[in-house]
Amino acid sequence: MAARTLVVVLAVITICSSAKYKQGEKVVLYVNKVGPYFNPHETYHYYQLPVCRPKKIEHKSLTLGEVLDGDRMAVSLYEINFKQNADKKELCKVTFKENDLQLLRDAIEDLYYFEFVIDEIPVRGFIGHLEEGGFLPHNHKVFLWAHLSFHIEYNGDQIIFANVSTKEQAPVSLDAVSAPFEVSFTYSVKWTQTNTPFEERGKRVRDTSFFPKYLEIHWLSIINSMVLVFLLIGFVVIILTRVLKSDFARYNVDDEDGEDLDSDENGWKIIHTDVFRFPPQKNLFCAILGVGSQFLALATGIMLMAVLGMFNVHRHGAINSAGIVLYAFTSCIAGYVATNTYKKLGGESWVWNINLTSCLFAMPFFLIWAVINSVAWGYGTTQALPWTTVVLLMCLWLFVGYPLTVIGGILGKNWAHGFDAPCRTKNIAREIPQVPWYRSAFAHCVVGGFLPFSAISVEMYYIFATLWGREQYALYGILFIVYAILIGVTACISIALTYFQLSAEDYRWWWRSIFSAGSTGIFVFLYALFYYFKRSNMSGALQTIEFFGYTFLTCYVFFLMLGTVSFFASLHFVRYIYVNLKMD
Repeated sequence: MAARTLVVVLAVITICSSAKYKQGEKVVLYVNKVGPYFNPHETYHYYQLPVCRPKKIEHKSLTLGEVLDGDRMAVSLYEINFKQNADKKELCKVTFKENDLQLLRDAIEDLYYFEFVIDEIPVRGFIGHLEEGGFLPHNHKVFLWAHLSFHIEYNGDQIIFANVSTKEQAPVSLDAVSAPFEVSFTYSVKWTQTNTPFEERGKRVRDTSFFPKYLEIHWLSIINSMVLVFLLIGFVVIILTRVLKSDFARYNVDDEDGEDLDSDENGWKIIHTDVFRFPPQKNLFCAILGVGSQFLALATGIMLMAVLGMFNVHRHGAINSAGIVLYAFTSCIAGYVATNTYKKLGGESWVWNINLTSCLFAMPFFLIWAVINSVAWGYGTTQALPWTTVVLLMCLWLFVGYPLTVIGGILGKNWAHGFDAPCRTKNIAREIPQVPWYRSAFAHCVVGGFLPFSAISVEMYYIFATLWGREQYALYGILFIVYAILIGVTACISIALTYFQLSAEDYRWWWRSIFSAGSTGIFVFLYALFYYFKRSNMSGALQTIEFFGYTFLTCYVFFLMLGTVSFFASLHFVRYIYVNLKMD
């Protein structure tokens, strides 16, 4: 039933307009939002500018994804009729006050663009034009585009493509004018027949975009990354296989000959009575594994749906909606894994474990989102969610996410068996010898975080340029391959680092396996700093708070996901080597 509901929700999310029009029928144009070109997440309602607006503003019903994406569509005054051209038709006349003129000047200087929507097709353009140049004297001129020309292509009774041009008539200069200042806003509409079928209009919109075109497939970088990663994985597998074979031969021969290992001999067999000693803070430890497993399932699901073409890449709100719905429905995975592992480790407070698991990501997310949303509300941007959407999201977590976490936790508790360690654990822990700096926990975290990061470093720029820039990313198949490589590298590096740690007679591998690979999140954050200051043109308090707030949450998710992969890989490896070791 839950799966069927999810399919229905995603079908509603990803549906595209297939409206059919008759000759002369009205085509509604919705005004949406405006904002600085270089601050993608700083958007305002179009009617916050002193422009032509109806006496009563009528808003369009939006999907959850559109609201999360900052859309606030409202009916406009533009009169567009199907297949009927219009030439320099007056929209309205606006008399600007001094504060209106200053608001427009500031917006044009910040390179504000507008976004309209015609039949689900976004059309964008700049609200004005800025001319700067010269040294002595310095030229600084501000112009307002008062005339818009809409170019709409149709095939039969359906709209295929829409675009807007602002340069068919000279702009209005806002320099050396004083209030009151009257401007007449006009528009033109030109209809053109095309042979492009409706099924290919998505490609038509993609090929002609206001923002930079879609990123090309960077095969050379991908192949280079894959070769390096496979060489790394092969190196780790071959070396460990040869070393383990030598260790098994040495330890098992010593046992058959009746000889005890010398007290000064190093090796992972010496700590076999401590290696399965359960870690401290089991409650938090298991909660991390549960939430990490949930995000692994969520990320895999999102990428599979993207590869299957279930998202309209022109409207990122669909991915936002799918992520929220999947997060709620995968909460059962978090509850099951956390409580099942907790019971295997001998935990008793399983109810507290369920509550901690449900809040481990939700609480940091809520606190950071509350700060960002409050700042956005103070700025009056469309990124501030309306209270109805906030209530909807809270109900989704309270009545779907949390109950599924509880159900998963109960099932995990009831289906949990003993840990079944291959070796018995002594009551008194063995003393851990000193190790050189290159075998310390810090060195392990540096290596364990940097190598997985190197596997995704090629894609990091493209992902950041899509999320925090104006690029269009649609290479989901490549992204899925990189994701699989990331998981594989994380598992291999974790096994290698765990082996080196056990060889140094340090049996505290439980927490270190999580932190060694989870430290990849630190490298992602360092890259985010580099991108913000060196690769982007973002500015302003609002955009800065949004960038670093959501980047911190993203790095936290990296920590949870890769830490979980690292631990389970290390656990299987440790079980394998001690099961195949002959004990006294």
